[in-house]
Amino acid sequence: MKKDIQIPEVSNVYVAVAKEYNEVFKCEDWNAYIINTKEVDLEMILIVSKGYNEDRGIKTAVLRHKIEKLPANSFAKIELIQNEVLKLTNFFDITFFEGNNMFEKKYVFEKGTIKEGNLRQISVLNKRGILAK
Repeated sequence: MKKDIQIPEVSNVYVAVAKEYNEVFKCEDWNAYIINTKEVDLEMILIVSKGYNEDRGIKTAVLRHKIEKLPANSFAKIELIQNEVLKLTNFFDITFFEGNNMFEKKYVFEKGTIKEGNLRQISVLNKRGILAK
């Protein structure tokens, strides 16, 4: 039964982490974003995120998010990433519909990769950030 389900490959959908100044708390925050560079809207986006370090047996709580619709060529904030979690491997499992087709992809930030030295300009966000693998 499972072998009969075809899930197409995801393209032009990204997850990025950007460092931003928080006006309210007067500090720098790391925020995760989903980016849609497709020419079509994405619908019913489900995001599951978690951080872990298998060597030390550390894992965070699983966070779940839902976005009803992400318009073409746009982005949406997923969540704030606390500084303590930056030392862990962080992943974002993303499932969404494009038309009548369901897509799924796991985006990973390996431990130690979310840091200032890896920041690059992400034009869609108009911010400096890091794209997940």
